[in-house]
Amino acid sequence: MVQLSDKSPTPEAVTELKNTIRRLNSKAGQMKMDLHDLAEGLPTDYEKLVEQASKTYEIFRELDQLNKQLKQWEKQLK
Repeated sequence: MVQLSDKSPTPEAVTELKNTIRRLNSKAGQMKMDLHDLAEGLPTDYEKLVEQASKTYEIFRELDQLNKQLKQWEKQLK
């Protein structure tokens, strides 16, 4: 999990955050597809559904927080 920061952003920190978001977006997309595939196969492997959905939810929640932080940092740097 990525830690959010309240410190003053630097251009380097913004670039690093953008890279983190990009990597997390890729991972989130794959998790979304895995969840979709699992759901299509129901009732097979239904035991895995809650765990997979929870992991997918968490990564998208983290992405949302990081995107909000990025917007805030970009405003501060203007």
